[in-house]
Amino acid sequence: MEAATRPRLLRRRAAPVQPACAVRRVVRLERRASTGTVATAIGAFLAEHDLNAGSRRVYAGALRALQEHLGADTALTVLDEPQAAAQLAGWFRRRYGRTAPATRVRQLAILRSACGFWRRRGWLSTDPTAGLERPRVPLDRTRALTREQLAALWRRDGVPLRERAFWRLLYESAARANELLSLDIEDLDLANKRARVSSKGGAVEWVFWQTGAALLLPRLLAGRTIGPVFLADRQPTRAVPTVDRCPLTGRARLSYRRAAQLFSQATAGWTLHQLRHSALTHAAEDGTSTPLLLARSRHASARSLERYARPSPEAVARELAERDPAPRRR
Repeated sequence: MEAATRPRLLRRRAAPVQPACAVRRVVRLERRASTGTVATAIGAFLAEHDLNAGSRRVYAGALRALQEHLGADTALTVLDEPQAAAQLAGWFRRRYGRTAPATRVRQLAILRSACGFWRRRGWLSTDPTAGLERPRVPLDRTRALTREQLAALWRRDGVPLRERAFWRLLYESAARANELLSLDIEDLDLANKRARVSSKGGAVEWVFWQTGAALLLPRLLAGRTIGPVFLADRQPTRAVPTVDRCPLTGRARLSYRRAAQLFSQATAGWTLHQLRHSALTHAAEDGTSTPLLLARSRHASARSLERYARPSPEAVARELAERDPAPRRR
């Protein structure tokens, strides 16, 4: 074969070497291009985490507030802008500045969890929560309400039936407020004064109540046999998941935020958690054993129960009065 017809080897020209910083920038741009909107990023975060119904509702509520602040169709990368951290901190303080420290801690933890998830996905390159400090939660030894305060609350006139039933059920069952607000009518066993709740970690457990709540619940249900136990006052103004809407009335499930607001307004600042706290404190004062208290509170350990089982100041005062030698000498 002559040289003119001999096949030539084809060679690829070597690609020019790209600086490492340029490669990283290309990768970052490619990843950030798939970020999408605030709404889609929140949806991805919730879909990635295996939460029970109550926790999912709390997480979704906290992130919905962020979505309403930023705009559902806004690009998530708005949180990477230079002033984003300061603006987010200002919004957070305005929204949650007057809530209980424990509430602010929870909301901040959810916000940081979501931002951490978005950063790990490469959708954010900065931490927009950097300007927020974790609130200190002071230890309050007077959180338990007295029995006299509760008796006055049960006797109060003008309290709507829904609130009376919810508050009484919350105290008698010593359940968490979110667990009870997540109840559907199908979860109730009215004959045996108990209900199935989705607890922390996703466990399904029984909570029990007494006569006070047992008398109020049938009146609240008024013949309904399906849907959420506790309903909002009005029709929802936005789309609500089917599981959170009553098929008969069309009303949505009562939210934790609204329930807490109503209780605080009616009681000059008490919190829903104080009803659970008070129930466990009063049971401990009455001599309930630690195993039974653990079964009722559904804490994982006795250590977690300690702050609830601590006798109230009123119990200490009664004990001292009963043992005071001066009255016995009279």
